[in-house]
Amino acid sequence: MTLKAVLLDLNGTLIHDEPIHRQLLLALLAEKGIVLEPGEYATHCLGRSDRACLQGIWQRRGQTLDLPQQEALIAIKNQRYRETLAQLPHLPLYPDAADFLFRLRGEQVRLALVTGAFRAEAQWILEQSHWLPYFSAVVTGDDITHSKPDPEGYCLAIDRLNQAHPDLGLLPWECLAVEDSPAGMQAAQGAGIPVVGVAHTLPFHMVQRRADWAIDRLIDLELPRVKATFADALRD
Repeated sequence: MTLKAVLLDLNGTLIHDEPIHRQLLLALLAEKGIVLEPGEYATHCLGRSDRACLQGIWQRRGQTLDLPQQEALIAIKNQRYRETLAQLPHLPLYPDAADFLFRLRGEQVRLALVTGAFRAEAQWILEQSHWLPYFSAVVTGDDITHSKPDPEGYCLAIDRLNQAHPDLGLLPWECLAVEDSPAGMQAAQGAGIPVVGVAHTLPFHMVQRRADWAIDRLIDLELPRVKATFADALRD
């Protein structure tokens, strides 16, 4: 078995914006008279798309959030997110993310982004960070029906990588996913993809319980060692 592709999450993995998302969501909900219970954000929102997050919060209260209301709330949050980032002196990218992506590129593996963020948001971040050319495929919340922890996004990323590189013949077990949230790790594993969990959002010991490999920082990933594990699996 050969490692051919690395599939990466965006929010909380490459960019340290989970606190911003949480703050904006809590403020938006407060405007609607909703206060989250302890643990509710982690259950319904962490690692999931805004759409899935809002649906879960409304369902938890036995209410229905119709599509026009949902889209209006998402539009407000996305606008505030962009405005918040634009006011910062620089994007809150993880300090080692750029070097990490550069190293991955040097390992001759294909890269794909798999995020629940909407395309305009993800595209803007990739353009501002100058990372867009790194990725052969980008899957966003606009492209999927089911948010993480559903594996749909990862399955679609594999399809798009194969479309972009017809000679790749990529299969799930020839990929590696990099995720920070339980929902993201579950989504990748549900697609049959081994997972590296980075302890950006959860404590290291909790990441260890959920992922095939656990690292404190992106730069800690020893990709040659991981590739050797793939090669050993092939020999077995």
